[in-house]
This record gives sequence, structure tokens and C-alpha cells, in this order.
Amino acid sequence: MSTPPQKPGQPFWRKPLEDLTKAEWESLCDGCGRCCLVKLEDADTGEIHFTDVSCKLFDAATCRCGDYPKRKKLVPDCVQLTPEAVRSLPWLPPSCAYRLVAEGKDLKWWHPLVSGRAETVHEAGVSARGRVRASEADVNFEDWPKFIKDWPGRPPRARKPKP
Repeated sequence: MSTPPQKPGQPFWRKPLEDLTKAEWESLCDGCGRCCLVKLEDADTGEIHFTDVSCKLFDAATCRCGDYPKRKKLVPDCVQLTPEAVRSLPWLPPSCAYRLVAEGKDLKWWHPLVSGRAETVHEAGVSARGRVRASEADVNFEDWPKFIKDWPGRPPRARKPKP
């Protein structure tokens, strides 16, 4: 499914992903941090398993990259999201704004562009804040399977917006 053409007066995220400016693209990130969690792929089935182990650059308090401008240099396997990548990555969380827009869906009430507040993603229980158990720098690779969790790959539980 692709993003429908933007109609006059609609929010910018209704444009095709390729038509977003750099600033618009960056603002689509809701700051949940789910994509910064280590994912393991089953070699036999191809199934993706999320963990509650974060990238070594992930700041678990802010749910942001600790060195976003240098992330590719410091973490060579960090995936830079592009419109093409968004449409092909099977591990993007179901709550991911890039994924939602690529699928022609609207942003959720808790997205900062909708709510007007960066904290709503955390208040809604969507983010990784308070859920990261360790950094990849602190856990041996062979122990990563012990940290597999289901929640990052599932849609968030529905919670009502705070007044």
C-alpha cells in the first residue's frame, strides 16, 4: 500500500515519503526508541525477535540516539531509514510513524506532531522508556537471546489520551 497524494490543507505527512523535506522526514520520528532495540533474526525461519537490549548509542532516558550525527560511523550496522528502507524492513515496529505513513495510515493521537507534545509517546506507553534492560555494550552477544521480548514488535495497547 502506498501513501495517497496529499490534498490541500492536509498535514505534510500525507505527502508521499519521497516528497518530504529533510525537516519533515526527521519530525516523523516519534521518539519511541523501538527501532533502536537489538533485533535477532532466526536463521532457519527468518523470524525477527526484538529484545530489550538497546544500541550502545541509545539514551534510554530520552529515547534518542546519543550521537545521531555520527551514528553510522560509530555503529556501522545502524540502519538509516529512507522511503525505500521503510517499505522493505520487516522489523519496523507497527507503531512506527514512517511505517504508518508508508502504509497510507494516519499518525496516532500520541505522536508529537498530532498531540503537540513530545511526552505523549511516553505517556501512552508506546516508547522504550523504562523498558530497556541493558545496552548492547554491556551484554555478551551469546546472551542476547535471553533478552527477547514481544512488546516492541506488537502494536501498543490502547490508552486514552490524557486531558
